[in-house]
Parts: sequence; C-alpha cells; structure tokens
Amino acid sequence: MARHTNKPVSGKHQPKGFHILYDDDDIIVGNKAAGLLTVAAMYERERTVHQLLNLYVRKGNSRSHRCVYVVHRLDRETSGVLIFAKSETIQQTLKNNWPDTKKTYYAVVHGRLAKPEGLIESYLVEDDKYRVHSLEEAEDGKLARTAYKVIKATDRYSLLEIDLLTGRKNQIRVHMAHHGHPLVGDTKYGRPGAKYPFLALHSYAISFPHPKTKERMTFNAPVPEHFYSLVGRWA
Repeated sequence: MARHTNKPVSGKHQPKGFHILYDDDDIIVGNKAAGLLTVAAMYERERTVHQLLNLYVRKGNSRSHRCVYVVHRLDRETSGVLIFAKSETIQQTLKNNWPDTKKTYYAVVHGRLAKPEGLIESYLVEDDKYRVHSLEEAEDGKLARTAYKVIKATDRYSLLEIDLLTGRKNQIRVHMAHHGHPLVGDTKYGRPGAKYPFLALHSYAISFPHPKTKERMTFNAPVPEHFYSLVGRWA
C-alpha cells in the first residue's frame, strides 16, 4: 500500500520557498515555489532549493559539512513536488529506480485540444542558446514521451493532467508548444504577446519506492490559486 503524507515539518529552519512535506534520514520531499531555481546557475548561485536545503540540514551549524543531493529538477517557474537525497548512495538508488517513479503534473494551455487524451512522442535537442527543440527523427535528440488528459476546457484554455513518462529538460513546455497548445505564461516557448504573470505548470504528485524500505510513498502539492483564475474550480 502506498504511503501518503502531506504533514508539514515544523522548525525554525524551514526553508522559505520550499515547503517540506517529508524528512527522514534518507530523503527530503517538498513543494517548491515558482521563481526558485532547483540548483545553481550562472546567473544565480545563492537562492536555490539546493542551497536552502544544505543550510536546513546543517541546522545553523556553520561548521557542518552535511549536504543534500539532487535527484531531479523543476524549471525555475514551475512549482510543485521535488525530492532530494541525503547521501550519494541514496541519490543513486533513487535515480536507478526512476522508471518506477510516477510524476503527475497539471498544466493550463492555450486553446482546446482535438483529442481528450493522448501521447506526445518526439526527440528533444537543445541548441547552443539553451532552447529545446522537438524533432520527429532521432538525430542527436533524446526520446521524450508525454501523456496527457484534458480535465477541463473553457473557450480559451484547457486544463491538462500530464503523466511525465520521461524527464527531459523543458519537456512538457516544448511538447505542448510543438503540439500547437503552448502553456499559459510560458515566455520561452509560448505565444508572442500572450502575457500572463505565472507559468501554468505545477508538479502535483510524485509516487516512488522509498530507497531504503522499498515502501511506496506518494506526495502531492496543492495546485496554485492562479490555476483556478484561468479555468475555474474542478473536482
């Protein structure tokens, strides 16, 4: 049976921008706020989830060398569930078991899709300007697979539940844009002139076997309020 928990972790060192949902000797699972990088980039090295969690596990001890290890990433403007490991061994175990990890996203896209559900498959390749492109043939790209289901549609937008079958950079954003339905608020792959203050992409749930106990664990993060302003409430 899957273990479900969303009980927040208390403590004065709770990181701002990363709400911890679960913390044990091996892993930390939390809800990342939009606008926060997962790991350092050339333009931002201090305010990242990785750095915030390093400070968190050190509990204010400046001499501590404890740190966390990245298992997977979310784009800066994407919110939702994220896992970190507390050792390289646990990190590698989680990565090795990644095919057994189920990742569910919610996204709001422009327009109404022709099919209520489907599977988008293509090869993704990144250019020298860090922009990802979708190709029908393999060439130098990596296979990416995105399954979607329409949950609700309005005259302007569609709310999708997405099963991320592979985890390529910008995968959902690129696939939906290539499919003719870019994400609302996507300034990189979206419609020119279609301005919205938030990227409508949220990592809603993640389910995986615990690296030590093998018990299946499931965590979810509440959908941000701005989703409801776009498509209203849904069951």
